[in-house]
Amino acid sequence: MVTSVDSATTAAASTSATKQLASNFDTFLTLLTTQLQNQDPLSPMDSNQFTQQLVAYSQVEQQINTNDSLKSLISLTQSRASTDAVNYLGKSVSITSGHAQLSDGQAEWTYALGTGATSSTLTVTDANGKVVYTHNGETGEGQHTFDWDGTDNNGQQLDDGVYSLSVTAKAADGTAVESAVASKGIVTEVNFTGTEPLLMIGSMAVPLSQAAAVRTP
Repeated sequence: MVTSVDSATTAAASTSATKQLASNFDTFLTLLTTQLQNQDPLSPMDSNQFTQQLVAYSQVEQQINTNDSLKSLISLTQSRASTDAVNYLGKSVSITSGHAQLSDGQAEWTYALGTGATSSTLTVTDANGKVVYTHNGETGEGQHTFDWDGTDNNGQQLDDGVYSLSVTAKAADGTAVESAVASKGIVTEVNFTGTEPLLMIGSMAVPLSQAAAVRTP
């Protein structure tokens, strides 16, 4: 499913600014023409002053042309981003924000430890940042998988939604071990209502720029 873009306010503001600039440009031309028509033939306009006005005339014209060119470039860029985002529909996307979608009591993350650790703790938080589950993690160097059934520390089943995993690991000397968390999901919708396309995995919105990898499931 693709959500349509709602950018009427932004477009209206841009159009209004362009019209105002064009109006100022037309006013400038009218004033300059009137000044030339009504100057005293025996005491014409100073050449330096006239040159400065022509330079100002040219700068206003260039600004209008530049604005038009920028609008075209932005439109092309947004169109390309939208086309790229649509290509993600139905594909598996990997993200490294730590977020994952809990769906039908199932969420999955992978996490990696930079070196071996003596202890590691997995902490799951909900969308409000509240800790809902903690568990001892693997301590070996490299990548590990964490499958969560959506139950909290009291064994109660939590609602489907977006949850986050963080990993805290320590070495024998007490120093922190570097870790990284990733998750993946199938893109079912693309949302274009913001400034950047959002890939929807269930109720989880992933900015297109945060997609670390994509592949056909």
